Amino acid sequence: MRHRLSAVLAAFCLLASPAQAGEAAPRAEDPLVEKRLVAISSELRCLVCQNESLAGSNAELAVDLRREIRTMIKDGKSDGEIMDFMVARYGDFVRYRPPLKGTTLVLWFGPALLFAIGLFALVRYLRRRNQAIADRPLSADEQQRADALLDARDSGQ
Repeated sequence: MRHRLSAVLAAFCLLASPAQAGEAAPRAEDPLVEKRLVAISSELRCLVCQNESLAGSNAELAVDLRREIRTMIKDGKSDGEIMDFMVARYGDFVRYRPPLKGTTLVLWFGPALLFAIGLFALVRYLRRRNQAIADRPLSADEQQRADALLDARDSGQ
């Protein structure tokens, strides 16, 4: 049984060897077009994945958009014209680094503002809690239990 398993594994390794792999075909006839495509698509966000660039995404929409960009490059469009087309179609969200303007202020400063608000609320809560604890005296029962614990600790040493 063990010999059969090792024979099957050996056969599998031979079939899956790198010698069987072929070289990947280039995506574009012109390497300059492909280089521009990668540069442009790495500045754009995949609208499906949203945390991946258009260059790195394998989503169907990303493949279609890369094909569209490649066509625009072949048609002689500049990088700025291609970016303007994508922003006009999908909005500033499609850019990884959207321009600083009124409609994108939340994208730029929203996380810092939320952090500052959260930090302010935490500090305020902690101060109020500490003040409430310090202002409230112990009841007679709580004072007796505290004294008993302190006496037990002192007598245990």
